[in-house]
Amino acid sequence: MPKKTSYKDAGVDIDRANEFVEAIKPLIRTTHRKEVIGGVGGFGGLFHLEKTRYQDPILVSSTDGVGTKLKIAQMADKFDTIGIDLVAMSANDVLVQGAEPLFFLDYISTNEINVERGVQIIEGIVKGCREAGCALIGGETAEMPGFFAPGEYELVGFCVGIVEADKLLDGSKIGIGDRIIGLASNGLHSNGFSLARKVFFEQMKLGIRDRVEGLEATVDVELLKPTRIYAKVVLNLVKNFNIKGLVHITGGGFIDNVPRILPERCQAVIQRGTWPVLPVFKLLQANGAIDEMEMFRVFNMGIGLMIIVTEKECREIMERLSALGEEAYLIGTIEKREPPRPAVSIE
Repeated sequence: MPKKTSYKDAGVDIDRANEFVEAIKPLIRTTHRKEVIGGVGGFGGLFHLEKTRYQDPILVSSTDGVGTKLKIAQMADKFDTIGIDLVAMSANDVLVQGAEPLFFLDYISTNEINVERGVQIIEGIVKGCREAGCALIGGETAEMPGFFAPGEYELVGFCVGIVEADKLLDGSKIGIGDRIIGLASNGLHSNGFSLARKVFFEQMKLGIRDRVEGLEATVDVELLKPTRIYAKVVLNLVKNFNIKGLVHITGGGFIDNVPRILPERCQAVIQRGTWPVLPVFKLLQANGAIDEMEMFRVFNMGIGLMIIVTEKECREIMERLSALGEEAYLIGTIEKREPPRPAVSIE
């Protein structure tokens, strides 16, 4: 007679999953806006869009993960900030289209649910949602034994925002003579970690908690700095100024991200030395013998967001950014592009 077998015997513990959901419900509720309907744990998250607030609304959506930054969190056994990164990657992509983030959903998959670790991840997601101003209205936690190695997990986030059709930022209004303002990042954010891990751990032979000359913090603290969420500043600017375009500097760096919003006739000319390149990037380049253009194609180089504005409004916008506490730099201009010149020139 076959031995009696349960789902738990196969590695999926439903009771532990329910324990996790109960533990995170109070955290999730702290993100809820007035438009959220119902509680946590339904078949779908509900959000009542107040139609009277909008004339011709467009919904903007984005989904993303945090890549191999997860490896750093696992190596450091630190899970309370990686959720901020998860929200930032999708929320910033929504913001740069001029949209207000409305709600967020997460997906966590792992070999075995660890309630304590899972709560820390959700704490980060909740903090990120608060910074972005969006509600965490749902998610999924999948226990997948045999698919991941013990202790490994994957995170995916999904954000939806809204913008009036006439306020949508798609780059089509960018013109010759516009100015490019850069907002500071605080480190690598969530991109380029495969290269960073190779340099730090394979070539430099560093340990996760080692100190390195040139960095103020240990390796884990430096690499796990959470990605900045630019909601406060972006929503302020799009409300009060004629913003031509916004660029979230993620994977692809300057070289591949800026062209995503440039009209074909335009070239972004970035001037070296107009902002401080963070020490972590200098360290990576020197110890990895990385070509400068490769650096600009992989990393944010100290600029997390670019704002393209008219020359006329540039000074006033810079003053507003200073008042908002932002480290902002005038880093370039939009010039006429003559093929075969590249869409982005670093000079």
